[in-house]
Amino acid sequence: MKHDLITTAAQLDQFCADLKGAKQIAFDTEFVSEDTYRAQLCLVQVAADGRLAVIDPLKIPDLNKFWELLAEGDHETVVHAGRQEIEFSYAAIARPPQRLFDVQIAGGMIGLEFPASYGTLVTKILGETPQKGETRTDWRRRPLSDRQVEYALADVHHLAQLREKLGARLEKLNRMEWFASEMQDWLGEIEAAHSRERWRKVSGSSGMNARGLAVVRAIWMWREGEAKRLDRPVRRVLRDDLLVELARRKSADPQQIRAIRGMERGDLSRILPELSKAIGDALELPESELPRIVRTDTNQHLSMLGQFLSSALGSVCRAAHVAPSIVGTPNDVRDLVAYRLGGSRGEAPSLAHGWRAEVVGNVLDDLLQGKLSIRIENPESDQPLVFEPARR
Repeated sequence: MKHDLITTAAQLDQFCADLKGAKQIAFDTEFVSEDTYRAQLCLVQVAADGRLAVIDPLKIPDLNKFWELLAEGDHETVVHAGRQEIEFSYAAIARPPQRLFDVQIAGGMIGLEFPASYGTLVTKILGETPQKGETRTDWRRRPLSDRQVEYALADVHHLAQLREKLGARLEKLNRMEWFASEMQDWLGEIEAAHSRERWRKVSGSSGMNARGLAVVRAIWMWREGEAKRLDRPVRRVLRDDLLVELARRKSADPQQIRAIRGMERGDLSRILPELSKAIGDALELPESELPRIVRTDTNQHLSMLGQFLSSALGSVCRAAHVAPSIVGTPNDVRDLVAYRLGGSRGEAPSLAHGWRAEVVGNVLDDLLQGKLSIRIENPESDQPLVFEPARR
C-alpha cells in the first residue's frame, strides 16, 4: 500500500497541518504492554483524506501534535476497540479524540457478536478477508519489514468503509442516539478509571472484612507506586494472589511475610520494609477510615430470578438485533432484579435506564410484574422463547 512514513518531528508537523481540514481521521496503534507499567506505543497508523501514513513514535518521542490534531477540529475519529488508543491520548494531552466512532461498539449495537475482532467485522460487513501473520510481532524492534508495515496499515485501511456501513445500519435501526450515548458513557468510564477505587477489582478480595480490605487497598496503592517508579507491570512487582494472602493474614511482621510461599524470591527482600510498613499502616487505621464493605445481595430467590431472566435477556437481545454481551451480563440482570424487588434504593442499575432499558430493561420489568409470560415455541429454533401478554 502506498503510504507516508513519518519519522521526524518536521514530517509530523507537516502531516498534522495537512489533515487539519479532514472530515474523518481513522487510526490504530501497535503497542507492547507486557514489560512496562504503561503500554509502550510503538506505531501509529492513520487513514484520512485518501492518505495512509505510519508514524514511528520510537523515532518521534513527542506525538502531542498528533494527539492535539485528533482532539481538536470538527472531524470524526474512527477506531476499532479503541480503549488503548484513548488511553494514549489521555496520557499525552488529558483529552480524548474528537467525535469518536468505535466500529466494534457499533457492530455490537446492530446485532453482531461483541466484542468482534477487526477481521470479523471486515469479513462480515465488507465480505473481505484481511491478511494475517504478524500478530506476534515485537513492534519495538527496528527496522520494520515491508510486511510488518503492510500488516499494520491493514488495520486502518478498511475503517472508513466499516464506519460507513455500520453507520448506515445504525441509522436504519434508528440507533444513532443509542450509539452516541454509549460512546459518551464509554469515554466517561475510561476517564473515571483513572480515579476509581480500582483496588476493589483485585481477584479474591470479595468477602473480606473492612480491616482486610484496608490492607488490600494499602498494598495495592504501594504496588502501583512501585510499578510506576520501576516502569514494570504491577504483576511483576507483586501478584494478586500474594497480595490477597497478605491481606488475609493481616501481619506486618517481615518474618511472617517472608514465610508465605511465593514471597521468598530474592528480589522481594528489598521491598519487605516498605511492604511491612504499608500493611502496618492499614492495620492501625481508625475504624472511621476503613473502606466501606460493598455486599452483593445473596438472597436465593433473587439469584434464581436473575439466572432465569438472564436467559430472557439473551433472547430479547437477539430478537432486537443487539449483541447480548454489549447490553449486560448476568450480574447486571441480578442487579436489576434486586433494585426492582428491593424498593428501588440507591443508584439505578445500567439495565434500568437509557437505551438498555428500551431494549431489555422494560421487558424484564414486565416479566417481574407478571405482565408478560415466556413460553417455548420451537426448541430447535434460534429464537426458542416467545414473550406474550400474561393471562389474568
